Amino acid sequence: MGERDMETYDCDVVIVGAGPTGLALAIGLRQYGLNVRVLEKEDSGKREARAGIVWHRALEVLADLGCAERFLAAGVALNSTELIAQGRPVGVLDLTATGTRYPNPLSIEQDTVERLLGERLTEVGGAIEWSTEATAVRVAEDGAEVDARGADGRPQILHCAWVVGCEGSRSLVRKAAGLPFDGGPRRRLQVAQINAKVDWSLPYHGDRTYLLLDKDLSIGCAPRPGGGYRCFAFTREPDTTPLTPVTAEEMRQLLLRAAHEPDVWLTPTLPLWTNRARFQDRFAPSLRSGRALLAGDSAHLWAPIGGRGLNTGLRGAHNLAWKLAGVVHGWASPALLDTYSTEQRRTALQVMRRTRRDVLESPGTWRTLLMMRLFGRRVMRSRWATDRIRDRLGDLDLGHRESPLSAHGGGERMPDQEVWSQGRRHRLHDLLSYQHWTLLSVSPCPEPDPAPEAVAAAHAAPVTVRVLDPSHGVSPHLPAGALVLVRPDLHIALRARGPEEVRDCLGRWSTRTGAVRDEGHGRARPGTAHP
Repeated sequence: MGERDMETYDCDVVIVGAGPTGLALAIGLRQYGLNVRVLEKEDSGKREARAGIVWHRALEVLADLGCAERFLAAGVALNSTELIAQGRPVGVLDLTATGTRYPNPLSIEQDTVERLLGERLTEVGGAIEWSTEATAVRVAEDGAEVDARGADGRPQILHCAWVVGCEGSRSLVRKAAGLPFDGGPRRRLQVAQINAKVDWSLPYHGDRTYLLLDKDLSIGCAPRPGGGYRCFAFTREPDTTPLTPVTAEEMRQLLLRAAHEPDVWLTPTLPLWTNRARFQDRFAPSLRSGRALLAGDSAHLWAPIGGRGLNTGLRGAHNLAWKLAGVVHGWASPALLDTYSTEQRRTALQVMRRTRRDVLESPGTWRTLLMMRLFGRRVMRSRWATDRIRDRLGDLDLGHRESPLSAHGGGERMPDQEVWSQGRRHRLHDLLSYQHWTLLSVSPCPEPDPAPEAVAAAHAAPVTVRVLDPSHGVSPHLPAGALVLVRPDLHIALRARGPEEVRDCLGRWSTRTGAVRDEGHGRARPGTAHP
């Protein structure tokens, strides 16, 4: 590519792929005022249902992107899951979580997810370039070039400061960056899915999912918008089984086997949607190579047990957008992007390992079924156990404690809770923002301490100081007398006792005020932030 005058960049970031991860990333970057181009080789968004659930933490991500409420309006809130093993009721798991303004997961299908994200991208001044295929990517020290071909067949070369691959398992960006995709097929596992109404003995609750386990079989029936269920069956089929279309009769037979009922009838909903798939477990060794970054299925891939692919991709985009924006604006060193790579890859590996140990949705083994019979009801009656299961399902317990960006007990997600500030009661998350860091000063003095304010003002990264009154109660996350630095993505960076520790933490990643150098165009530019 050679040396390039920064003024000749066409945009700050080129995103290849307009799936949920690419769209979420584009929205986050546009909210920070970056010039973004989103390339998608298809002529429109998904026309089929695919992924069907958004968990609690991903709903918080969507709130930061300004579109959670429209998701809630389009989806179905799920309040509980009833577990049945070999035809015997085990118990009902309450899915309602605490410590978040989004206490329930959402049943919503991927075509709707992409439509709503596309609408939000338009609102923040972005656009999807449909029928535009990236055909080659070249990465250099000072930027990247993307060869693209539009619907008219005419080639063009896009010059950008950064390129992000969000185009899936065959990622062109990943190949151009020279990053392998380690892993291989998940053996003896496939899923069959159909949207249908089910006539059986179990009552229909519009907010309850059924999970049915049997030997080598797990079936879920989740209420879907518009009525009926998303029925999905994980089976231990031989890897040579043909991937033929799923039929209603096939799913009926699987439900008969799992429910141990004398009769079950299925009526597919319209438009008809079915799916059959086998899976790969693959990970890139790094999600960054110079000016190239990876997100979503371009970076990591596994079996969709629990709907984790969509949710992990959204969380990754959320992690990346504020860091990349900070680097482009010159608020932060490019080394900050290495923390995205380490954090997101570690999170994805943890999620993949959890899916392998997920006894609720993985095909049942004799050992699993025996444990369900002996201990299942006791576990489902345990508050400690169900709280832990729910937090794991909702990704509310996933943090970045081992990240270089975390210090002095940092890394956890900051839960929402009631706090007092300036004599008024607030929800804590209302005092935080995706557009800036927040320094929480837990002090009975209502006036801001000038020392934390001076630390915040000394760094180019946007930092807002909030004073919380501990006299109305404290929590383990907000001990009296502490300074708690919260990242834009709701994770705690550190808990400190003095401003020096905060200064040291910010100083590792943020440039000093007056030393800002724009890493996008290499010049000062106002940009238009879209809250």
